[in-house]
Amino acid sequence: MTNFEDYRAPEEISRWRTFALGIGGLLSIIILVIAVIFPEQREQALRSWLLGFIFWGGIGIGCLGVLILQYLTGGAWGVVSRRILEAGSRTIPILFVLFLPIMAGVTYAYEWTHLMDLPVVVHRQPYLSVEWWIFRAVLYFILWYLMAYFLNKWSAQQDQAKDFDQAAKLLADSSKFSGPTMVFFVLVVSFAAIDWVMTLDPHWFSTMYGFLFTAGWGLSCFCFVVANLAFLANKAPLNRIIGKRHFHDLGKLMLALTMVWAYFNFSQFLIIWSGNLPEETTWYLSRLKGGWGVVGAILILFHFAFPFLVLLTRDVKMRAKWLASLAVFILVLRLVDMFYLISPNPRISTHGKSLELWASFSWMDIAAPLAVGGIWLWFYFGELMKRPLVPVNDPYLGNAIEHGKGH
Repeated sequence: MTNFEDYRAPEEISRWRTFALGIGGLLSIIILVIAVIFPEQREQALRSWLLGFIFWGGIGIGCLGVLILQYLTGGAWGVVSRRILEAGSRTIPILFVLFLPIMAGVTYAYEWTHLMDLPVVVHRQPYLSVEWWIFRAVLYFILWYLMAYFLNKWSAQQDQAKDFDQAAKLLADSSKFSGPTMVFFVLVVSFAAIDWVMTLDPHWFSTMYGFLFTAGWGLSCFCFVVANLAFLANKAPLNRIIGKRHFHDLGKLMLALTMVWAYFNFSQFLIIWSGNLPEETTWYLSRLKGGWGVVGAILILFHFAFPFLVLLTRDVKMRAKWLASLAVFILVLRLVDMFYLISPNPRISTHGKSLELWASFSWMDIAAPLAVGGIWLWFYFGELMKRPLVPVNDPYLGNAIEHGKGH
């Protein structure tokens, strides 16, 4: 009989959990008080909170997407990282709670709510209305929750499986469920990205926008998983589970999604540039000059070129600390990318004009992601500690461990 206590997360995580809640709770209260007391700061507070939510929500929702992908494709990397992915996917409820301020302040954060007579907004009725926007947001979270619920339920039942056949059947059920679920997941992420980020500028649209977030959130998830595994690799129980080849596999997946993210961004730019339509090019024109142009160059160099070249090296992918350092670096650039997408958009307080970098940046753009991240990590660490760190009855666990020991 399996002794689950031998596979529990180390107690050190509970200290990190308390620290995360302290930071997140304190900063959240400060931002909430400022938004309530100073109405002129409410729009900035909500935009900054949206920045934090999209970044951390991308990791949690990305964990769900990668979990579905793992059940579809198999692989040793997915077996050893499954409990991290599952814990991330079970953060959907706290993500909904963290989204409530945005839902409550939709008329302060989104310019289109004050432009209901504008032809482009009228054309999108009734889809682009506050009531339907809120309804769709709730629907997205319900669908994500159901996806995560069934995959986590079957995984928990597998831990209690009495024999190999029962465990194999539960694994097969998860794989069958993940096929059509992946299609719905990509669609839901696409619609959510359009509703929550693209509509910040009601005049602009892109048919590739959803794919940018699907690839970007997947990359965020893999970076987060690598950072977690590197931290736990030298601690029981993962010190006897994780091997160099597991990190090598995850590094290759990071490389693949780095290229996919760059490909989707370049394709979107090329299509809009070649079309040369004023309603499309304006979005890029505001991001190609001044300080925003510098941010765009930073993303090209350090979000794509630098990680791409480094991840081509086998030694980096085989060394946990090196790969984890790069993963954290990419996560920082992921936050910069979200800032680049969100902050230059027109604001209600500026009568629809996009702002230069220095005028767009606020201290809350740092505080809000820390606040959202602290609360999210507190919930995530709690979920991670509830189950064994590896799926102890998975039929392929033994093979996955042997794979990691290879050279």
